[in-house]
Amino acid sequence: MAVSAAMVKELRERTGLGMMDCKKALAEVDGDMEKAIEDLRKKSSLKAAKKAGRTTANGLLGIKVADDGSKAALVEINIETDFAAKNEKFIAFVSKVADELFASADGSLENLAAALNDERETLVQEIGENITIRRGQVMHSASGGLSHYVHGDQRRGALVELSANNADLGRDLAMHVVAINPMVINSADVSADVLDKEREIYLSQAQDSGKPEEIIIKMVEGRVKKYLAEVSLLDQPFVKDGNVKVSALVKQAGVEVQNFLRFEVGEGIEVEELDFAAEVAAQLADSK
Repeated sequence: MAVSAAMVKELRERTGLGMMDCKKALAEVDGDMEKAIEDLRKKSSLKAAKKAGRTTANGLLGIKVADDGSKAALVEINIETDFAAKNEKFIAFVSKVADELFASADGSLENLAAALNDERETLVQEIGENITIRRGQVMHSASGGLSHYVHGDQRRGALVELSANNADLGRDLAMHVVAINPMVINSADVSADVLDKEREIYLSQAQDSGKPEEIIIKMVEGRVKKYLAEVSLLDQPFVKDGNVKVSALVKQAGVEVQNFLRFEVGEGIEVEELDFAAEVAAQLADSK
């Protein structure tokens, strides 16, 4: 059976794959549309499996927040290159993951990733790069105090929960969290283990100064105090006005910071360095 342009067009629309892949698939099964789709799905899974081990340190954040501030979902979806992260279908997939995690009854990213795996593998086939649903979290707020901020490149974003709804302040604080990256809400939240490690480092540095022990102790405690102020949200100068601390800002508004969540694309991912020849060879191998 001759493969017509209309058949290729239909197969492309139904699978989202390239024209040559669709034409070849139809020719191999003598124009049987359903068999061609089945074969393409199998090949898509195979190619996706070949790409599964490749590092995905680029990507985008997706976010969904209820209008009343009672619920929000934040996800990170990774892909291999910054260029591919601009692909319209990848962008749509990121939004879909955020929307569906938000709507899910159990808030389980693992279950959602399993449900969307066929769609992910098809997208891997279309774009030609590995894609991973890396992480996601749902936050709830009985007070309706959730606000968000996502930077323009969609690589950094945050959710902030206040004790009462205050959309403007919440967005400003989420922007602050994205920009300054605090570790905790207040200094009391820093763990004893972290403080012990910091003291150990500062003590070693101070002992090299050759100063008396009582001076060294004061130096160490001074540095610990400074460290706590730097990593604690409430002790930090507000990003939009360095003369005002975040603690003063929330006190003036009559609210408290209950929680925050910050994601940055690729943080914590080790990227393997490949030379150009090795990278080209790997791409040629994957195309077979």
